[in-house]
Amino acid sequence: MEGVREITKDGLIYAIILKKECDRPGVSFLTPGEFSQQLGLLQHDKGKIIERHRHKLIKREIFHTQEVLVVLSGRLEVELYDDERNPLETFLLESGDSVLLARGGHRIVVLEPSKIIEVKQGPYAGFDDKEYF
Repeated sequence: MEGVREITKDGLIYAIILKKECDRPGVSFLTPGEFSQQLGLLQHDKGKIIERHRHKLIKREIFHTQEVLVVLSGRLEVELYDDERNPLETFLLESGDSVLLARGGHRIVVLEPSKIIEVKQGPYAGFDDKEYF
């Protein structure tokens, strides 16, 4: 899909980048169904109604914290690392872009004043949640 790019190594998805230019009407989920964090693009015309619903309680077991960053304004440089902490790729995110960080490690350099939404699974495990390298 134009405007969407997966960063992979050995058949594993490390990140999915969604650029603001991506233009695909309807509902397009970009992640495999087994991911613990689902990333989708919803693009609807005026008047579209998403029927009233709620999500059922389902017990899920999560081993990898996956996070989504949505850049509302500014620019970021993201360094992506594989599971062995080796550099994998560096890319830029600009206002309107998003990324799902699925596995491995990452480092973020804020290149200009930025406003970012971060979404990840909880509850937050505090000190035990991150390993710095």
